[in-house]
Amino acid sequence: MQRQLRYVFDYWYSIDPKAFYQGVGPDTASNFYNDYKSDLKLMREAGIKNLRTSIQWSRLIDDFEEATVNQDAVDFYNNVIDEMLKDGITPYINLCHFDMPIELQKKYGGFESKHVTDLYAKFADRCFELFGDRVKNWFTFNEPKVILDGGYLYKFHYPLKVDGPLAVQVGYNINLASAKAIKKFHERFGKDSENKIGIILNLTPAYPASQEKEDLEAAEFANLWCDDMFLDPAIKGHYPKKLVEILTREGVIWDSTPEELELLKENTIDQLGVNFYQPFRVQAPAISPKSLQDWMPDIYWDNFEMPGRVMNVDKGWEIYPKALYDIAINIRDNYGNIDWFVSENGMGVSREEHFMKDGVIQDDYRINFITNHLKELYKGIQAGSNCHGYFVWTGIDCWSWANAYRNRYGLISNNIHTQVKTLKKSGHWFRKLSDTNTLE
Repeated sequence: MQRQLRYVFDYWYSIDPKAFYQGVGPDTASNFYNDYKSDLKLMREAGIKNLRTSIQWSRLIDDFEEATVNQDAVDFYNNVIDEMLKDGITPYINLCHFDMPIELQKKYGGFESKHVTDLYAKFADRCFELFGDRVKNWFTFNEPKVILDGGYLYKFHYPLKVDGPLAVQVGYNINLASAKAIKKFHERFGKDSENKIGIILNLTPAYPASQEKEDLEAAEFANLWCDDMFLDPAIKGHYPKKLVEILTREGVIWDSTPEELELLKENTIDQLGVNFYQPFRVQAPAISPKSLQDWMPDIYWDNFEMPGRVMNVDKGWEIYPKALYDIAINIRDNYGNIDWFVSENGMGVSREEHFMKDGVIQDDYRINFITNHLKELYKGIQAGSNCHGYFVWTGIDCWSWANAYRNRYGLISNNIHTQVKTLKKSGHWFRKLSDTNTLE
């Protein structure tokens, strides 16, 4: 089935392939569309019993205004879901993973428009109707903060804008879209059914460089903007009071109506997915946010590099497993101890062929990374946090937006030139971990 450049990343690649690492675009990915049967069997062999994947808006829907469907896409997703269940894999289905249809981006500005939030809710409801008899775990968005960071603040995703106030509005509209989809979900299935709906957030706890007042204030705003702006509406049904006060004072508060705020209040999530890779270390900004400058969220902090930190140098991310414990406690203490799980955690490494021995990638670094994070997660569970699962990112090495295949995350390696896929050492290890639910 041809997508015909209906997807924003297909379009961006068509006009600027050099923006993608080594010019590798979304047309050269892991071929799951054709290989899903063998891929799912490989993932089950690697110990994956629950799998999070997405339904692509631009693939499923033919007419975005009316939410009419492409039957080839319906057949594909039905086949994938049925195959997962046949292989003993529980589907966890996400509805938006940075995949705005290019038609809606060009016509309306994507989630810059509240009309698009209604179109998204129609798409979501169509998914519930078509697949909700077999899929019990649904998620409205994956990492909505990345939509703001990439598309509206730091130019690493299309539409490549730099506009802080617009990012504020887009963030609000995404939360509104999520609430509208949740409303459709609960109207269809009821609030007390076995079907659950949530959102997947990439949480990056902000740690101050010191206990000085200015550093603490920088960390407080960083947490409000990066985490609480999505956590609070999703779980509590309203925004953090202090965030609203700051954005109002600065004249950049989102446009909202009482009806929309009531919709947010009445349509909160059933469970939370947490993606975690790195902490966020900040310090007081060297330039006062009161300076004459365009408003951006990061005028309230500067990044801080912890001396002696452990790094994933390939990715440029600090490795700090204790943050996963801190997330667990934050959810326990400040978010009603909602049912949650780790929806992504893993280590992306370049040039993994250097670690090949006897035909198997010896990725002990990935095993150590997962082990150390699981130990901290276990401490959080022992302390009473209501975490029910851990999903590694990812099953098979996957194409990762503009980074393409620069860093590999999979338990299963993929030669993108031959599409030969084989278990890494971590895949064999994870199978044992999954079967025994214990760390040695």
